Amino acid sequence: MDFEAEGLLDGLEDGERAARLQLLERLVADGFQEDEIRAAVAEDRLPLLPVERVLGGRYTAKEVEERAGLPRSALTHVRRVLGLPEAAPEDRVYDDEDLQAAESIQLFYEAGFGQEGLDEITRVLGEAMSRVAAATTAAFAQAFLKPGDSEDAVASRFAQLTESLTPALNPVLASAYRAHLRENVRRGMISRAELAAGQIAGEQELTVCFADLVGFTRLGGQLEAGELGGVVGTFIELAADAAQPPVRLIKTIGDAAMLTSREPAPLVSAALSLLDAVQERDLPTLRAGIACGRALPRAGDLYGHAVNLASRVTGAARPGSVLCTKEVHDAATEGFEWSFAGRHRLKGIGDAVPLYRARPAGGEEAVRPDSAPRPRTADRRRR
Repeated sequence: MDFEAEGLLDGLEDGERAARLQLLERLVADGFQEDEIRAAVAEDRLPLLPVERVLGGRYTAKEVEERAGLPRSALTHVRRVLGLPEAAPEDRVYDDEDLQAAESIQLFYEAGFGQEGLDEITRVLGEAMSRVAAATTAAFAQAFLKPGDSEDAVASRFAQLTESLTPALNPVLASAYRAHLRENVRRGMISRAELAAGQIAGEQELTVCFADLVGFTRLGGQLEAGELGGVVGTFIELAADAAQPPVRLIKTIGDAAMLTSREPAPLVSAALSLLDAVQERDLPTLRAGIACGRALPRAGDLYGHAVNLASRVTGAARPGSVLCTKEVHDAATEGFEWSFAGRHRLKGIGDAVPLYRARPAGGEEAVRPDSAPRPRTADRRRR
């Protein structure tokens, strides 16, 4: 392969050119194809090709089928549901762990798992592992990339570290999954009606809280990406700390978090704790909205009226406040001080909704009569 004629050394200074040439020669000797190398240079990922080789597969879908007994069609389907690119029949994208996974999937089918249930698990797994992989990649680069590194040095170091550290991550992932599974089982309940019906009820009575950082979008235009990422990371950490049992952190999306609990009082307490923690860490001001009602747990997320209502209540909340529906207020009166925040017309909700502002015991305001303020929309409230 004529690297010069192919333009693979264009624009490089002497030191960079020598390191690139050494890496290119090593890649060709290791069996990388010319089109792979050209694409990697064009996409600025040439030093990562050896890492791809370390993480690459050994088997085709046909070979996995022969060894594990799982049909190729099922294997391709699993890969698609995981959110991974389509693999050609001759592509060697599967390794020994994929063989074990295929055997496990076959066992799940035989144990009685339906396709819909397996697809839901697989889809959630794909979304979660995509985030884990992105976080791992970023942390890896931050830890092991050194100032002034050459492409050849990075390629060699990253490949060696990937080969030695990747197996060490597997028990960490398995341990985290088992711990979360244990917590879900510990919090779970199976009623007599569910035993009689032979299936878990869909919707449940839950209390839901949304909390978001006010002015986060505007902050994005003022801070560097690294600083903004630090704000998000700190907020996620604080939200996880606030979600002490029986409160659960369902998810975080950038500057927002969703928490839930079967009982309103622990969730109100968690929201107030999160509010204080955000203020102490000098983050943008937090606001939170809490509602209770029917919600459908599905694929690790929540859906339904209580979720929509909590989101709307959050939009009506003032910065630095925790706003709750009357049902939450009535169920968690003791242990907090409350002030009536008026009746608000919330988007998608029929009548004006009476809302109450929660404070820790010892706050400044007491509960006022429901009849005080007149109805107001969330938009007018914010102005």
